Amino acid sequence: MSHTITIRITQELAVWLETTARTTGLPRGRIIREHLERAMTSDPGQSFLRLAGTVSGPRDLSTRKGFQES
Repeated sequence: MSHTITIRITQELAVWLETTARTTGLPRGRIIREHLERAMTSDPGQSFLRLAGTVSGPRDLSTRKGFQES
């Protein structure tokens, strides 16, 4: 079964969508559908893990000079 929805997007998104559709030759609806399907299958709770181990510095930021309580 197919469902139709109407959404309002920003000018920036409209330009991106039109450019992507033109360069790939895919219809705009298919591009949107594929992105929605990808978002549905991804685990949003795990996306932050890609940043694990990338921050350097003291383990406890409160030990930095100028940030201690008086």
